[in-house]
Amino acid sequence: MGLVQGSATDSSLVPIAVRIISIRKDCVPEKLSIDPDISKSWTLPAHVYVDPSVLEREKKQIFSRTWQIVGRRDQVAKAGDFFTAELVGEPLLIVRDTAGALRGFYNVCRHRAGPPATGCGSRKVFRCGYHGWTYGLDGRLLNAPEFEGVQDFRTEEFGLKPVNAAEWGAWIFVNLDDNAAPLVAALNELPAQAAAYGLEGLKLHSRRDYVMDCNWKVYIDNYLEGYHLPSVHPSLNRELDYGKYVTETFARHSKQSSPIRGPENEATVDRRYKQTDNAMAAEYFWIYPNWMLNCYPDNVSLNIILPLSAEKTLAIFEWYFNESVLGTDVPESTVKFSDEIQLEDGAICETVHRNLKSSSYTRGRFSVKQEKCVHHFHRLYADLCTFSG
Repeated sequence: MGLVQGSATDSSLVPIAVRIISIRKDCVPEKLSIDPDISKSWTLPAHVYVDPSVLEREKKQIFSRTWQIVGRRDQVAKAGDFFTAELVGEPLLIVRDTAGALRGFYNVCRHRAGPPATGCGSRKVFRCGYHGWTYGLDGRLLNAPEFEGVQDFRTEEFGLKPVNAAEWGAWIFVNLDDNAAPLVAALNELPAQAAAYGLEGLKLHSRRDYVMDCNWKVYIDNYLEGYHLPSVHPSLNRELDYGKYVTETFARHSKQSSPIRGPENEATVDRRYKQTDNAMAAEYFWIYPNWMLNCYPDNVSLNIILPLSAEKTLAIFEWYFNESVLGTDVPESTVKFSDEIQLEDGAICETVHRNLKSSSYTRGRFSVKQEKCVHHFHRLYADLCTFSG
């Protein structure tokens, strides 16, 4: 993925720039099949994780047709605030217009494809850095210098091309599909399920970018099950009650939840969360295809998983807190704890990806009890990425 701005601890108002590289187009048509009965089903075949040609189809059939997070609401809080980003190679411009409405455009001048805007900030108008064409915050072409004498030229036909943009929680979303359902409708039950966390009012503390040598789907698979918790995450396993781990699937997302362990071993075991009434819980929401919300009693973290190539993945982590918590030591300890878990996940995902290339492996089976959400992802992937050419 070319450039994703933001250092390992950067918490500035920098947009999430999304670039997914182009891959060759000599794709062999095929139709994947995942049995809806998990007890009979096989997993996705290994080649869809390791074949470079698959990513091109995923770009067109998944990432260009789903709502993708490209930034945060606080980047466009006031009229004139804007930021630029990229999604599957498309340059984008997101702005709050004078009426307070959120607008999205392709960041491409209608003259000769120059850049109407760069970076982020606040503007009253956008002036292309190539030849000076000027656009309003609503995308209308206001001025085309030295275009006198051009026949049949109508400024109203040369405004910036719009793109679907919407906001929910703390984030800004874009969907490149002209026929996309509205964002809130696409999220289905999620807004109600996550309402208790007050996502609109949370403040960003920090961001870290993790690059892993694995396919993006390997990471998603790993996220969608707690099956590996006792083996891979000893510290997290001390916090969560694995015996009461619950998974639920919905139309385009899934939810994993677990009570925080009770106080029975607090005197002898180092614990992050301590409770006395067994009321605390952790909830993990995955939204098709590639973003997650990790909801704990004192914070919410956002994960965005992006393919850099068939064998390299970027995981963007952002941690959010109530403003009252930002002045305490909770944010730093949270990031440290989360970083430990992510490094464990990254290591196992890289090993799995290498092993997927083994001649001994083609595809596997699902645990009916523990891998319901992975099965759900594989069904969505097979149904919505048709691979039909």
